[in-house]
Amino acid sequence: MAADGLVVVDKPAGWTSHDVVARARRLAGTRRVGHAGTLDPMATGVLVLGIGRATRLLGHLSLTDKAYDATIRLGVTTVTDDAEGEVLETASATGVTDSDIAASVAHLTGDIQQVPSSVSAIKVNGERAYKRVRAGDTVELAARQVTVTRFDVHTTRRADGLEAVDLDVTVECSTGTYVRALARDLGAALGVGGHLTALRRTRVGPYLLAQARTLEQLESSFEVLPIAEAVRAAFPVREVGVDEARIVAHGGPLPAAGLGPGPVAVLGPDNTFLALVEEVGGVAKPTAVFVTT
Repeated sequence: MAADGLVVVDKPAGWTSHDVVARARRLAGTRRVGHAGTLDPMATGVLVLGIGRATRLLGHLSLTDKAYDATIRLGVTTVTDDAEGEVLETASATGVTDSDIAASVAHLTGDIQQVPSSVSAIKVNGERAYKRVRAGDTVELAARQVTVTRFDVHTTRRADGLEAVDLDVTVECSTGTYVRALARDLGAALGVGGHLTALRRTRVGPYLLAQARTLEQLESSFEVLPIAEAVRAAFPVREVGVDEARIVAHGGPLPAAGLGPGPVAVLGPDNTFLALVEEVGGVAKPTAVFVTT
């Protein structure tokens, strides 16, 4: 059975995140495998898996920023806001200028109100929105604030044989941001419609595409980033001695160390990952303990 820790996978196109988890369970020899930050089947790139005790880290890791390389097609609107959905409407994008695109991209950068794609996994009356859409229902989701810290257009290409325009872009954003919705809203702002034709996630928090391994590579050697190394990459770290380690392992508080509100990872003298703590009112209180006593 694989050690507790994280595995950064380069998810292939056509696989669901659950498909990747199922394969990892077989390779790791345990059912205690989960993932942080779902990727659509069409998308590729970074998918962070937790193995064993590290599955409890995933809820914390998902509250991070992410980066994507994507291609947006202007001039075609689809029901799913991506290339997998039925085409709803087409319009000529040949008259859209680079300055038009730059101005609309600027309005979609920063703190924005975004309506998630109707085929998202958000629950509406207890059922996933995408299931209701596929059943023929009309789903209207409420806008919510997200942060797009970077929205860069690298290349503008005219689609062969079409009056569409393809944009190769890089997006860095907060969790909960839908790049499909950015494509939809950019097309709408330009008056020609738009959808996403390609999406590759290049980073989730501190975990990079350069660290990711393909499923074929994992078949050959299922290497796990040990849990102590994983938390050092993701959180501020506090190292404690034997006495404080014993207190934390039993869920007890420590004096705050001034490392910020948290989460802060606490490691014992033997580099054992003990807990995540939050500093409030001069006290570091454990929010999750990862060792058994």
